[in-house]
Amino acid sequence: MSGRKCNNCGSTDIEVDNARGDAVCTNCGSVLEDNIIVSEVQFEENAHGASSAVGQFVASDSRGGATSYGKFPVSIGTESREVTLRKARQGIAMLCSQLRLNNHCIETACNFFKMALIRNLTRGRRNTHIYAACVYITCRTEGTSHLLIDISDVLQICCYELGRTYLKLSQSLCINIPSIGK
Repeated sequence: MSGRKCNNCGSTDIEVDNARGDAVCTNCGSVLEDNIIVSEVQFEENAHGASSAVGQFVASDSRGGATSYGKFPVSIGTESREVTLRKARQGIAMLCSQLRLNNHCIETACNFFKMALIRNLTRGRRNTHIYAACVYITCRTEGTSHLLIDISDVLQICCYELGRTYLKLSQSLCINIPSIGK
């Protein structure tokens, strides 16, 4: 649509949502851009006629929080979204290691999680179910031999609950899941 190309699969089928500030490959689920920040500067004038800048400077490579701007230093903190993504990566990596999946599968599952997070599909669901569903979507799209029951056994969660979460995510994210039979 916009002449972009996915770095992972080479597809040009990129969904860009300017309102959310993200660009996602609809073929493999890779998040190409997210949280685009528009930095702007405003000025104010005090009672004596002096001008000063108002706002925060956010660098293009910033991972969250502002540095300092003008007279007042701003503490560097960690954004909630960044913490959520870090915890998801840890949970997905732990599950993938138990299933003996490679780093490519971890990255793909994390990208599916980012897509679900952006579309608020994680709300009201247990983190382990979301992680497991993202890993299972990855297993299906990558063609590994893992079944839903394998993942539910590793995590000791109900296979039916996991199946419901998997179906909701795959349908809401419009992911074409290949069939298992050959």
